[in-house]
Amino acid sequence: MQAMSALRASSLQHPHAQVTEGAVGPNFSPLYKQIKALLTRSLQGSEWRPGEVIPSEIELAARFKVSQGTVRKAIDELAAENLLVRRQGKGTFVATHAEQKVRYRFLRLTPDVGGGGAGLERQLLDCLRLRAPADVARQLDLRTGDAMVKVRRMLHANGKPVVLDEIWLPGRLFKGLTAERLSLHRGPMYGLFETEFGVRMIRAEEKIRAVAADSTSAELLEVATGNPLLSVERLSYTYDDRPVELRRGLYNTSDHFYRNELS
Repeated sequence: MQAMSALRASSLQHPHAQVTEGAVGPNFSPLYKQIKALLTRSLQGSEWRPGEVIPSEIELAARFKVSQGTVRKAIDELAAENLLVRRQGKGTFVATHAEQKVRYRFLRLTPDVGGGGAGLERQLLDCLRLRAPADVARQLDLRTGDAMVKVRRMLHANGKPVVLDEIWLPGRLFKGLTAERLSLHRGPMYGLFETEFGVRMIRAEEKIRAVAADSTSAELLEVATGNPLLSVERLSYTYDDRPVELRRGLYNTSDHFYRNELS
């Protein structure tokens, strides 16, 4: 009863939480799922920031007045979703895009021979502030004309251009993002987003199709006009399934392939 009282109080503060006592029906949520939701809200509210250790399972069990096993099951799911990282003998930490394990989770380009995305070098083309076109605004749940940041960059492998990225970001979330800040940052772009702007990419959806290079992309990717390219459109989400980045990439896959893992 104490656990349910604590969870019910939280649900009053967060009306979207579904807390059900005793009944099993369409809105029923197992207790560990409710604990997972409360932990996610703590992450979203920056109670624990990326890279920081969270309280132990025992401390969290006492906080929510549930069993340690219930907390462990909730943390297991958050770790499987790459929101938390367990470190043997050290505790459980908030995942960060600075982590080697997470850093290239969204980059699937792999050379035909050799390693993965770690060998790619970045070249910033431009960083502009402009108004959201209708198609971009629709995907990011914004209004046409809202302030946006548009970033274009190239990724090179062994000095050869392989990816042309066009990245759209909501202006209100990325105030102060400039070409200079992007150029000076040495880590992954998503690491910059989470440490300096408090925006963490949790998951992404992608649409992939084959296209022919137009004159602009052909010149930048150093291929012939009409050369086949892989078009990858990625919509990235933060907590509460809120879209915060639209990325349109053109990939030259003559020496690379797009890798995915299905489970």
